[in-house]
Amino acid sequence: MNAPSAFTRADIRTHYQAQGFVHLHGFFAEPEVESLRKSLAAFHENWLRQNEALYCKGAINSAYLTDDAAAGKATRRQLFQILGDSRIAQLLEALVSEPQAFLNTQLFFDPKNPAQPNYWHRDIQYAGLSLEEQQAQFCRMNMFHLRLALRDEPGLELMPGTHRRWDTDEEFAVRMKQAGRRVDEPLPGAQVVPLSAGDLLVFSANMLHRGLYGMGRFAFDMLFCDARPDLLRYARRSCLPSEEELAGVDCPQLFTRTRQVLDQAGL
Repeated sequence: MNAPSAFTRADIRTHYQAQGFVHLHGFFAEPEVESLRKSLAAFHENWLRQNEALYCKGAINSAYLTDDAAAGKATRRQLFQILGDSRIAQLLEALVSEPQAFLNTQLFFDPKNPAQPNYWHRDIQYAGLSLEEQQAQFCRMNMFHLRLALRDEPGLELMPGTHRRWDTDEEFAVRMKQAGRRVDEPLPGAQVVPLSAGDLLVFSANMLHRGLYGMGRFAFDMLFCDARPDLLRYARRSCLPSEEELAGVDCPQLFTRTRQVLDQAGL
């Protein structure tokens, strides 16, 4: 969906419900993008020094950027202000009726080896659930990636509608590397969504998708999900803002919901 300058909630919800993603061009202004890019470039340089072996083994992202031990106070505060921005809260409300809560952050970059293959996947396949449990649950929960491109990049390849349907036989064979199929093979019906700096791509973590490498990709992912303990058990308390940090956030409920669920569930 090419977002108009003044998109409507109905536009967003209709497109997301049908396709599983919404592409919002120029969602963040260049000064905002440049400021965040500089902050996360410094974070990334430090991460590479501390995780050189992991990077050499094929890592393509880092996570838990708001952990109190991960970034400096200024960067941490900047990230919370973006995550809790009123534009983000309004977008989540437009997508689904269920209240959303902050789950995690990730920073995506190119692999060290430029020939490293990418891979089709659904995030739920890494949740420790049986295949039967995955099939039963994937379309009964909301989990969102909000990917902010900090540079122009190839973007992602998505399989529209797979946030509401299970894999075809061919899709499953490729995703699970069965019957001699490769996890990076082209799939019929896939849609490539290239991103420009400042674009925001919202997509369901449950859908079949893969990242595209190249162009020095550098993308900040904001992860939100339904305010449920079975989903928020993956959240870290150390990644939530303090009361002082929360005071500078437009929409603190995105974080306080997470803390409330963790408290109630004893997590």
